Amino acid sequence: MKINWLSILLALVLCSCACSDPSKEPYTPGNGGNGGGGGNQQSVVWHERAYETFQAIEHLYGITSGATAGFYNENYPKGNGDLSASFLWPYDGLMSGLALLNKLGYDVNYKAKIDQYQAYWRPSGGVNVGGYGSQTDGKNGSGDRFYDDNSIIGINLVEAYKQLGDNVYLERCAQIVNFLLSGEDNTLGGALWWCEGQKNKPGNGDSNKPACANGYAQWFLLSYYDVCPQAEKAAVLDFAKRLYTWEYANLRDPDDNTYWNDRNADGNINKTKWTYNSGAMIAAGTRLYHITGEKHYLDEAIATADGAYNYYVRSREGIPLCYPLNDPWFTVKLIRAYMELEPDYSKCSSYIEVFISNLEKAWKSGRKDNGLFYENWTGKANADRDKSLLMQDAALESLGAVAIYKKEHK
Repeated sequence: MKINWLSILLALVLCSCACSDPSKEPYTPGNGGNGGGGGNQQSVVWHERAYETFQAIEHLYGITSGATAGFYNENYPKGNGDLSASFLWPYDGLMSGLALLNKLGYDVNYKAKIDQYQAYWRPSGGVNVGGYGSQTDGKNGSGDRFYDDNSIIGINLVEAYKQLGDNVYLERCAQIVNFLLSGEDNTLGGALWWCEGQKNKPGNGDSNKPACANGYAQWFLLSYYDVCPQAEKAAVLDFAKRLYTWEYANLRDPDDNTYWNDRNADGNINKTKWTYNSGAMIAAGTRLYHITGEKHYLDEAIATADGAYNYYVRSREGIPLCYPLNDPWFTVKLIRAYMELEPDYSKCSSYIEVFISNLEKAWKSGRKDNGLFYENWTGKANADRDKSLLMQDAALESLGAVAIYKKEHK
């Protein structure tokens, strides 16, 4: 093992000076999963890189005392205006990564972390239906209740059920289904709103029916369909198909089969495009094909897969083939959808390999001495965004997903 003592010394100094929790020992990044091969991709051990990234997150973002001990800060270093624990979205992202590490064979206190979701639970809100709020004080949920956030929790709870076998996670998934149903109405022809508190408010840009809420609801519902009680299956599938039909008709760009962001309460389309919105529809189409046998779903997933690759991948920062260098959490969701589709469409393997080459670049050039990643994986700093837990979640999930894809195990 070749050790760069200068880098280790620098990391120790930085951690001792900047760590927001003085009770913690300084954190030193390790060998980086290079397997003694000098960092060549053939010798990389991706699961080791994933675990090392988790260790950096745990050390620098983890809260060790007070009412929110066991949770994580929104930012590192923690800002003066930050809450006592992160918003739900970054916690969601972290749980997606921890599920992969647990599956890979690492002890990451997975069950306890998944069960902490309940600290975000709100028994009621705009409607008298339980759902997860965007904030927590460590015991009780508060803040707005977003339909996409709740669906991502649902995806993670299905995975927890598969790995841990506890029926309580199925019960919590059934509660999420009820919360999602409370967000569906016939305005604009159907579908879910973005946020419980922003339903049908013309003139308000936050009042919209977005690809994220509807796409992730499908991804969750079709995940839950595989494991839910038989008596629920028909209704769950019908709900997912309704959302798919609406999103395909309302938010698909017919020129390239990628997806626009939302349709607002005035009926206007916000044509901004994000990688994860296409990813969710690829995953939904793939799953609907396998459940129903209707080939048009597969054809539509393939068309979006090709369209998204052609739209998003281009030369960036001297990298000939590169996914967007902003919002990596969005992009890893597209890649995970490619991984789902690949058994039915082998061309996805080349799309995934481009991402893996970008991730290798990120490991070598897009990290700080303390083991945390820049948002821009080429290493270009953005102080306002690099500090976000969500950026680290994206790297962790990316590394873990590649390890699973490569059929690694600890």
